Amino acid sequence: MAQAAEPARTVIMTVDDDPGVSRAVARDLRRRYGASYRIVRAESGDSALEALRELKLRGELVAVLLADYRMPQMNGIEFLEQALDVYPGARRVLLTAYADTDAAIDAINVVDLDHYLLKPWDPPEEKLYPVLDELLDAWRRSDHRPVPSTKVVGHRWSARSSEVREFLARNQVPYRWYSADEPEGRRLLAAARQDGQRLPLVITPDGTPLAEPEPPELAAHVGLATTPAADFYDLVVIGGGPAGLGAAVYGASEGLRTVLVERSATGGQAGQSSRIENYLGFPDGVSGAQLTDRARRQAAKFGAEVLTAREVTGLEVNGAARTVRFSDGSAVAAHSVILATGVSYRRLGAPGAADLTGCGVFYGSALTEAASCQGHDVYVVGGANSAGQAAMYLSRGAKSVTLLVRGPSVTASMSYYLVQQIEEAPNIQVRCHTVVDAAHGSGRLEQLTLRDTVSGESERVDAQWTFVFIGAAPLTDWLGDTVLRDERGFILAGPDLTADGRPPAGWELDRPPYHLETSVPGVFVAGDARAESAKRVASAVGEGAMAVMLVHRYLEQS
Repeated sequence: MAQAAEPARTVIMTVDDDPGVSRAVARDLRRRYGASYRIVRAESGDSALEALRELKLRGELVAVLLADYRMPQMNGIEFLEQALDVYPGARRVLLTAYADTDAAIDAINVVDLDHYLLKPWDPPEEKLYPVLDELLDAWRRSDHRPVPSTKVVGHRWSARSSEVREFLARNQVPYRWYSADEPEGRRLLAAARQDGQRLPLVITPDGTPLAEPEPPELAAHVGLATTPAADFYDLVVIGGGPAGLGAAVYGASEGLRTVLVERSATGGQAGQSSRIENYLGFPDGVSGAQLTDRARRQAAKFGAEVLTAREVTGLEVNGAARTVRFSDGSAVAAHSVILATGVSYRRLGAPGAADLTGCGVFYGSALTEAASCQGHDVYVVGGANSAGQAAMYLSRGAKSVTLLVRGPSVTASMSYYLVQQIEEAPNIQVRCHTVVDAAHGSGRLEQLTLRDTVSGESERVDAQWTFVFIGAAPLTDWLGDTVLRDERGFILAGPDLTADGRPPAGWELDRPPYHLETSVPGVFVAGDARAESAKRVASAVGEGAMAVMLVHRYLEQS
């Protein structure tokens, strides 16, 4: 296992255009502080500012800035004034000659100078170190906590910013959010030389700024694997939900060279669940993120590769090989494939909803956005388990949660334990026979038009937060005619392919398809993408494991 990198030491920076003086200052600083601090020296204000911007992007801390007053192009006061915009918390010291003391005193008001030192400062034990010791003590007492290495700068009500935050959160990438309108956000934009027109801006752990990054670029820069290590495998698993992760764990643990390909983030819909309480072995419940993280680590432990932000666009049969095509034109092949692509939440068809997606209308984003809902009225659209789990989670901090259900009740589609919890929650209201007819707002959600499907009456309500969990659309359009699907797009497998007693068209083997095998030999399906599946986490994991058993049987007979 790779060792974690040691945290970077806090920086003390010295700026002087005289190389001899610059080296002398740095030498004295290293002698006293080199074991605990990193001493950085620059010989001009411009080069020092550039170094500060790079340090800012990498998330490193700067405790003290020492600048010589008499420098060409940019004197010490001018440098410290600009440095104040990058590191406002750093203590500022001006190095001056005796003749410049008036300027140094004036600088106290201009740049909030902490101290000025007269040159020469010999001996440093009397004239330099006591001053620096006091300034460093003051800096340590201030709020200078390091932030997670990945930083995101954007607008609160921006669909693209919401997508990036969701991508990082679901892939377990720690990050810190900065509004582009707040001082620290503006400082980061300035350090990256961005004017705020291309947001969100993601600053990666190595300090690389990415403006409006697409998922593959973002994944590659935050340490997620995106490229397969080989060209050919025993098994390619497409989809990283519970079925796909289950297949990857069992495939790799049983010796199959396995690669899992996920287009966004492992976990699928289950990974977005705030709490799963009916999964075997977790009597106190487990969040979807926790379950996903454990499964992903388990798959990696057994040697499965997990690729993120790779969109699959095609499946081809090339003799005994099954070739999986990616959106960038590359491909990977294997003896067998398990389709575990799962489903996505159907979109609200109400006017205005599409334009406000990510700006108050969210699909399965309760975990990422919950903190912002504190004290607000929240609407959840849907009547199945995902909607119930989201309502319970959001109710912890929201002023009120209204569950909008199209049907007459939630009992037909929601687990009994969730129904009981919702009934007992004092700030959750269930409105049955209710649909969203329109979403209103300029730049962000402001109101909803709700309609009672029985009486036909409509009303307009104030709403800033709406989370949608309606229906399930299988993520199978990319398959085209390669495998047989039902009229809704769900994949047919096993007995469903031989309902009339005959094998599917084009089936060339003497045996009928195995239980989870599709109309293409060696291509299996598991989880929610399969027609008539149970749509439960436990059954999806079980199907992933069963599909691997059938892969073994297929490989033995091939």
